[in-house]
Amino acid sequence: MVLPRYLAWNTELCLSAKTVALALIRHFGSLKALARASFQELQQFLPRRKAEAVVAALSMSAIAETEHARSEQLDNPESIYRACADMKLFNQEVLRVILPDTRYRHISTVEITRGSINESLAHPRDIFRPVIGQSAYAFVLMHNHPSGDASPSEADMRLTRRLAEGARLLQINLLDHVIVGQPFDARPGYFNFKEAGTVL
Repeated sequence: MVLPRYLAWNTELCLSAKTVALALIRHFGSLKALARASFQELQQFLPRRKAEAVVAALSMSAIAETEHARSEQLDNPESIYRACADMKLFNQEVLRVILPDTRYRHISTVEITRGSINESLAHPRDIFRPVIGQSAYAFVLMHNHPSGDASPSEADMRLTRRLAEGARLLQINLLDHVIVGQPFDARPGYFNFKEAGTVL
């Protein structure tokens, strides 16, 4: 059931929040797809204030998941992925560096660049700058694929090779490079270079 625009939140019909939520999820296909919907798309079904409330609720949920994950040890790709759960909602590529301490606890996360819908341009010096500046023991590179497909591109492979070589020269630990996507079939929603055995 697709929720017609003229029925959305019609006070005379007294549609419950649950009914509207289910209709929105059916329309977008899943909660994850709904979470990635733009404000303009939501306004096709909801008045401005309701659309703002939905965006705020979904954003806060992702932020809460991220903050909880950052309180745990970042010693495996799943925990690293959860520590950047908010990146699943982005409609453009974003590249970040996570800086952990020697016990793999989160110190800080630095956004390096925002790109287009399918590309984030960054030079290794931009990535190493916060790592060296904060005298970090190690770092994890993170970026997202707005398409939801976390498979690495050739550009991802090249960048990771360059960073791995630079990290060895600087004697800094590049723990992993994790690409954030969306879970699909049996796939977990991320790709990590360390477990894949490529480049690192």
